[in-house]
Amino acid sequence: MERKVYKNIINGEWVSSENTIEILSPLDNSYLGSIPAMTKLEIDQALDLAKIGGKKWKEVPLKEKAEMLNNAAKILEQRSEEIAMLLMHEIAKGFNAAQDEVLRTVSLIRYTVEEGLRMQGEIINGNAYEKNSNKIAMVQRVEIGTVLAISPFNYPINLTASKIIPALIAGNSVVLKPPTQGALSALEFVKVLVDSGIPAGVITSVTGRGSEVGDYLIQHPQIDFINFTGSTEVGERIGNVSGVKPLLLELGGKDPAIILPDADLKLAAKEVSKGAFGFSGQRCTAIKRVLLHEEIADEFIGYLQAEVALLTVGTPFENADITPLISVSSVEKAKRLFDDAMSKKAKALTEFKNEDNLMWPVILDFVTEDMDIAWEEPFAPILPILRLSSIEEMIRVTNDSEYGLQAAIFTKNQEHAMEIASKLDVGTVHINTRTQRGPDNFPFLGIKKSGTGVQGIRYSIESMSRIQSIVIKTK
Repeated sequence: MERKVYKNIINGEWVSSENTIEILSPLDNSYLGSIPAMTKLEIDQALDLAKIGGKKWKEVPLKEKAEMLNNAAKILEQRSEEIAMLLMHEIAKGFNAAQDEVLRTVSLIRYTVEEGLRMQGEIINGNAYEKNSNKIAMVQRVEIGTVLAISPFNYPINLTASKIIPALIAGNSVVLKPPTQGALSALEFVKVLVDSGIPAGVITSVTGRGSEVGDYLIQHPQIDFINFTGSTEVGERIGNVSGVKPLLLELGGKDPAIILPDADLKLAAKEVSKGAFGFSGQRCTAIKRVLLHEEIADEFIGYLQAEVALLTVGTPFENADITPLISVSSVEKAKRLFDDAMSKKAKALTEFKNEDNLMWPVILDFVTEDMDIAWEEPFAPILPILRLSSIEEMIRVTNDSEYGLQAAIFTKNQEHAMEIASKLDVGTVHINTRTQRGPDNFPFLGIKKSGTGVQGIRYSIESMSRIQSIVIKTK
């Protein structure tokens, strides 16, 4: 694979910095390329130009914005294979999953453009409230200003686009801070946007280690809105130091799969296996614990073990189901959680095995609430099973979590599932299917420590725009 020295796009020009950060592959620590490590002065200059670019973008007719973004979708589709190959090397994602991510993003761009063109305001008549009012209000959505988009390593194309494209169609300029690991892929997406004809200054990229430039960026006076996906720890930090800036935060999760006695256990086992171990468990929406009714525990676990036994472990080039984790530290965290559970009498149904940052899938049975893995979020292929005696216990354990992203319920009784869903403190409940983000036009949100605000194409446009009301006296 070609090694590249990447630059940042600032006011339409590709610009380097004196210092750089090397990006190594999690597959074999091979050198993939480098990104600039920007200074605070360079960030100041870049954000000043982004603010100017935003004022120019505001004047571009919506139809022209749509044409440029549709052009970006076309270019991304043409480059899908090469970008998928980069994803394989940079974040160890299997080729099929990598290409799915890119092509899913093509669809996201096109749908976002359509949704942006459909966004309409409203007229409110004052005499609906006051009998003799002679005023009307014209209500429309307008841009917020400059959006800081901070994307994660696990979906550096899709979760970069899901921030940038709704912000652009809403009329904002965007400053992208990509993840350090995943930055090469994200910058390739930025190249797609630049090549689509988007004017200088409308899209800006800023690279550097989050620990060094993160606080400076989120507090910067030229930033008007922050859209972040990542850990709850960092999200809380953003909330604490960003001041009064509006936020859209997608954070951690501890999504349960609730398996009821009347569930289709074979179906549930298939969905749980996919949900827990897809992309090696490195998703906020991964199933991270199973709340299993004890009446059917042994039967369900038998089906689950059979499904997990079918998973392949290896490299992205083999299209393995389980590929290397993003770092060795992810394996170390999973091992700590495993050891804690085992010391408290959990039963390992599969051994804990790893080679550097490649980790085989682990199922832990007889997990109890005093074990860390019952509550902490691992970004790894390790799945705890809690055997519970009642639906009320399942609801309680779900709601006792500090997270509130998603949950899945498996039962043949849809009415009962709806009743349970209404009692769960989570943003989304899936019935008879695994937890997952999409489709991308659905609302996506978390409560408690899982985030704030609502995403999903139309919802993201609304989140990254504001209402302006113009009041007119009619007589």
